[in-house]
Amino acid sequence: MTPLPSRPALMIVGHGTKSAQGCAQFAELVERVQLRAPHADVTGGFLELAPPPIQDSVRRLVEAGHRTVDVVPLVLVAAGHSKGDIPAALEREKLRHPGLSFRYGRPLGSHPDLLAVAERRLAALVPRAQWAETAVVLVGRGATDPDANAEVAKTARLLQEGRGIGTVETAFISLAAPSVPAGLERTRRLGFGRVVVLPWFLFAGVLPDRIVAQAQEWAQAHPDVDVRTADLLGPGDELAGVVVERWAEIGGGDLRMNCDTCAYRVALPGFEDKVGAPQTPHDHPDDPAHPHSHGHAHDHAH
Repeated sequence: MTPLPSRPALMIVGHGTKSAQGCAQFAELVERVQLRAPHADVTGGFLELAPPPIQDSVRRLVEAGHRTVDVVPLVLVAAGHSKGDIPAALEREKLRHPGLSFRYGRPLGSHPDLLAVAERRLAALVPRAQWAETAVVLVGRGATDPDANAEVAKTARLLQEGRGIGTVETAFISLAAPSVPAGLERTRRLGFGRVVVLPWFLFAGVLPDRIVAQAQEWAQAHPDVDVRTADLLGPGDELAGVVVERWAEIGGGDLRMNCDTCAYRVALPGFEDKVGAPQTPHDHPDDPAHPHSHGHAHDHAH
């Protein structure tokens, strides 16, 4: 029997992307976290779309002798992936590896360090002296989960507070309204001649590229408005620090999950059918258990 290791194990779970750049940025983030936690075995795995799948990361940790694995979901808001898909995938791994247990952390959220990165992305495009005459359109992924969409709106308000920005409007690139063009149109009607589109995304992918394309298309149709698009948050030291902080919460028993407005626990108007809905793991193309058909209806073009 393999002896139990004295080092703790951390698995960082990303959604996955078809973008080679996005995959490389995820790998860089995992490396940065490992450097911050040299006492631990740190791995990363994707829920879908790209290797390595979660099962590969779990197998490496199990082969190293780990029987307890801490998991941090690398998502900005708590939506279906963090609430259902990842936990379901972990349950499948427990079936594959009897005796294995997981301790699950919370999403990254509107962490002040990530807001500081967004602030720097804005400052790179517009001098602070001009922020009062500048509008920002903060673009989230969008979800069928109202709680997740509300978190993006909360982030927009937190970014605006105390920074002297003219306004920070919320928009989504998929599954929710307002769209990127609608968000831009709102800033124009509010009288702003300068707008920064700020994607609330970690890494490169199809959806961030779509944000850029839609912003450029709207700008071409409205030459009277100066439209600029900010960089993504990226795999910097701040993000690595937030991941380590979320990991530390697991060990300290301080998770502070938000269940007050979770559509899977509370009957929200128009989403009553989600309460208690069964959750099943995503099917990863690199997982031998992957079936020939994929039954999810939402947009996975990352």
